[in-house]
Amino acid sequence: MQVTQLNDQQLIACYLEGNERAFEELLNRHQQKIYTSIYLFVKDQSLAEDIFQEVFIKIIDTLRRGKYNHEGKFLQWAMRISYNMCVDYFRRTKRRPKVSPTDTFDIFDVLQTPDFNSEQTIIRSQTHDKVRHLVDMLPPEQREVVILRHYADMSFKEIAKLTRVSINTALGRMRYALINIRKMVEEKEVILQ
Repeated sequence: MQVTQLNDQQLIACYLEGNERAFEELLNRHQQKIYTSIYLFVKDQSLAEDIFQEVFIKIIDTLRRGKYNHEGKFLQWAMRISYNMCVDYFRRTKRRPKVSPTDTFDIFDVLQTPDFNSEQTIIRSQTHDKVRHLVDMLPPEQREVVILRHYADMSFKEIAKLTRVSINTALGRMRYALINIRKMVEEKEVILQ
């Protein structure tokens, strides 16, 4: 059986029947998006790796206990687990993530992009740094929605469910985030190319 052609639910069923390769495919299929969303919240590569491992340990445990609910999508469920683990981490440590220019991980290294010449690459890198800095300056609720929408590629419906707010609240937070980013760009005379 070719596991790469199976959907997530079929992979879960195969895994529960003892096919370890099925879980490996499920992990490979979603690890980049889950890890990236964790990293964007915690801003620390080793911490993100630890939380990522904890997320998949919890997923395996939940699957093996038969507690997984097939109503939702696997990725949305896994993203909710990772989000909750990040929130738990911040509650325990009482600190907020910050972007520092010395970070060794860069989300834009993971994302596939077309080839650019050297000048375009430098300009693009500088623009991304500026945008990341502006996003990091947003209030936590607005920053959260921006990260989930633009970096984790989640719909507003998924964001609302994950953060346990109404869809209108999620949309409002995004709207205010964009307004605040525009205001910061104008006030600080930031040039985004």
